Amino acid sequence: MRSINVIMSVSLDGVVQGLGRPDEDTRGGFTHGGWGNGYQDDVMAREMGKGMSRPGDMLFGRRTWEDFIGAWASREDGNPFTTHMNAATKYVVSTKLEDADAWQNSVLLRGVEMVGELKALPGKDLSVVGSASLVRALHAAGLVDSYTLLIHPLTLGRGARLFDSAAPLTEFSLTSSVATTKGVLIASYERRLSTGG
Repeated sequence: MRSINVIMSVSLDGVVQGLGRPDEDTRGGFTHGGWGNGYQDDVMAREMGKGMSRPGDMLFGRRTWEDFIGAWASREDGNPFTTHMNAATKYVVSTKLEDADAWQNSVLLRGVEMVGELKALPGKDLSVVGSASLVRALHAAGLVDSYTLLIHPLTLGRGARLFDSAAPLTEFSLTSSVATTKGVLIASYERRLSTGG
């Protein structure tokens, strides 16, 4: 069985929308796009590089997959992250896409149920980068095994948050934490197995 690890940048008040660019995600009139810029440092690069060094596949929601195509699919810059992104098998979960031919090594999954089926099969572990709507659905279905949260030291006051009121009660254990020189806390959590009752 594969495991599913979510990697997500989040503000102190839980916002995950529009991390990278002003125009990345302006839904709901969000005007704080690009809030994660300026927080990168060598510590963050090293910690994120550890994930790339492990073999694994990737899992995306449609919007993030389409956004990443523009950012990564045609790059040939020698960046190890670019190489990793293009070589990995990328599963995109969507009921709207006709196919996943726009980015090499991409496979279309028609819903969270198919993710559950994929997870049950032998194979490489799955990493989810961004894709907040998909993460909420995976969490609600009990499919997320671990979170790596990059908790940024700012509040935004508005924007889509990682979880909403529909998130089911689920307990996690902190397995590691690293603080960057810019004040980002990179915290890893694993889901606790239920002991029943």
